[in-house]
Amino acid sequence: MTAIATALEAALPGLLADIEELVRTESPSEDPAAVADCARVVAGLGTRLTGAAPEWLDGAGRPALRWRFGSGDRVLLLGHFDTVWPVGSLAGHPFEVVGGRLTGPGCFDMKAGVAQLFHALAVLDDLDGVSVLLTGDEEIGSPTSRTLIEAEARRTRAVLVLEASEGGALKTARKGVSGYELHIAGRAAHAGLEPHRGVNTTTELAHQVLALSTLADPATGTTVTPTVASSGTTRNTVPDTARLLVDVRVETVAEQDRVDRAVRGLVPVLAGASLKLSGGPDRPPLQTSASAELFALARSHYAELGFGALRGVAVGGGSDGNLTAGAGTPTLDGLGAVGGGAHADDEHVLVDELPRRAALVASLVASLVREPPAAPGRVRS
Repeated sequence: MTAIATALEAALPGLLADIEELVRTESPSEDPAAVADCARVVAGLGTRLTGAAPEWLDGAGRPALRWRFGSGDRVLLLGHFDTVWPVGSLAGHPFEVVGGRLTGPGCFDMKAGVAQLFHALAVLDDLDGVSVLLTGDEEIGSPTSRTLIEAEARRTRAVLVLEASEGGALKTARKGVSGYELHIAGRAAHAGLEPHRGVNTTTELAHQVLALSTLADPATGTTVTPTVASSGTTRNTVPDTARLLVDVRVETVAEQDRVDRAVRGLVPVLAGASLKLSGGPDRPPLQTSASAELFALARSHYAELGFGALRGVAVGGGSDGNLTAGAGTPTLDGLGAVGGGAHADDEHVLVDELPRRAALVASLVASLVREPPAAPGRVRS
């Protein structure tokens, strides 16, 4: 076992205590005051372990925290401290460590990753070239931090994302995400007396759902999924309005563009109906070309640390790593906790893996500070 791995094994009690403090500081994205409270805890943790205080960057009431050490332009460590769990969730899902499993709202996604990040940096002698960016709105799509994330990515040579792993595997690819909202207008009428005078938006909604479903392409991994639908007011009234939400996941920018053009080309089927579309591409895909060099380096370091083989996997969910890859910067995701149950009642972290993954992050940072990847190139293809 290397000196880094030994130091982080010894730091496990402190790491667990820091995760507990973060988990107990509930921080749902939709509660700016709670997010700000958690930001203060994160700032204190980072200051204590690195010796440097962060910059506070306000994003419409949801702060982001940034640390830059020296130039800060060789490697960016990225994460978030907001969660999907409302304040009060601790009552039903308390922080506990039982049988090697750590539980509590937001522990896996991704408060353990935040604590691991700072403990990894704490065992390194030289942080020159390192930047850290932690945000408070990732779980709602990063509406206020997106520009900041992309700008930070463009000024650095590599990005390590401390989101949770996938069954222990690093996330070497993520699908791109698009989201749409379709509003349908028709004409109301009495469903019994004169339905022929109406323009039925439920019927038009059904036509549009079928049209959208044809845009999926399993061969390329593209999914187009109509999700939330609503129409009508009473049983005996021809509905005159309808609403449909659509989720799109793609592996390439070319597919994201193809689906976007097709969705924008939808036309009503019923005479007298009209369509109004909003939304579009949200996160570009994180393609394997963006992570390949960093993943190869991670596998090498993981073996050198004595931890065995390291797996990589492509996943459908998006993260801020999509944004950094879309900005053209080599990006490796899933370097945080090992466990499972994100956003669910069984959310948990495997305690034994905490120091191992922190050691991998520390080893990667030390290597990237010395020899960062080649200058960033565009990965959108």
